[in-house]
Amino acid sequence: MLLLLAPLPDFLTGPLRERYTVHDYFHAEDKVKLISEVGASIRAIVMAGGTVLQPAMLDQLPALEIVSVNGVGYDGAPLDYLRGRGIRLTNTPDVLTDDVADIAVALVLMTSRRLTQANRLLHADRWNEGASTLTTKVGGKRAGIVGLGRIGKGIAQRLEAFGMTIGYTGRNAQPVPYAFHTSVTELAAWSDFLIVACPGGPGTKHLINADVLRALGANGTLINIARGSIVDEAALITALRDGVIKCAGLDVFENEPHVPAELRAMEHVTLLPHIGSATRETRGEMARLVLENLAAHFAGQQLVTPVI
Repeated sequence: MLLLLAPLPDFLTGPLRERYTVHDYFHAEDKVKLISEVGASIRAIVMAGGTVLQPAMLDQLPALEIVSVNGVGYDGAPLDYLRGRGIRLTNTPDVLTDDVADIAVALVLMTSRRLTQANRLLHADRWNEGASTLTTKVGGKRAGIVGLGRIGKGIAQRLEAFGMTIGYTGRNAQPVPYAFHTSVTELAAWSDFLIVACPGGPGTKHLINADVLRALGANGTLINIARGSIVDEAALITALRDGVIKCAGLDVFENEPHVPAELRAMEHVTLLPHIGSATRETRGEMARLVLENLAAHFAGQQLVTPVI
């Protein structure tokens, strides 16, 4: 038996239902009743990248063998707990790198050239206001990337093509032709655009705080395509309201799908509904990895993309 913990596309849920007995926890009206009835028989969980697994619920799934994340991020999974019980964990890395990096670049362009605002003005038949507004060129500007993993490198390569200078911070310096900064605050002070591309989880919660935003400064832009938890959303709202930073482009939020009304009301903020990997091609590849990992596990074969 398999438990679904998130809304998933038909091209994934269809094959899952063909191959396994599937119970939809996410849409269940009485989740407690569902777990009490089938929890002892659940051998697999499929969840999304933003799903949070609570050990208290996992305690009620004594037969659980594997958790498959339909996404690259697995910060919602309690790794120590899973290791302690010998439960396997998989994700879907690499296949979404290009799409997420593309969205980061799109947000850089949308914020610097005020494309959202120009679009709104034209739809309101206010051509002259949109055409006469001067914006900011990205060529020659500094892009600071927080987390130079697969996606961070993809962002760097794309922004280099726009003539931007790249800097980064992370756990360690890497053999790359970009300037390494030892702290997020130092990187923010150097950057025109601070781009968040690191994993979520307790270790990076509110990594982008009021001090970092002050260092980014009144001409700086924050871009977040990683996890909403990495940015202190209350501090960001204050910084945007008070002119501490120039603007922001966000694809992720602290309490998705809730987006604070203050952010939605700000003209100098570009907001997207967590669509970094939302192309047919990439979501299809993600689904393929979920299915292949589950099939490999139950066949006693090596997992395709194991985390633990």
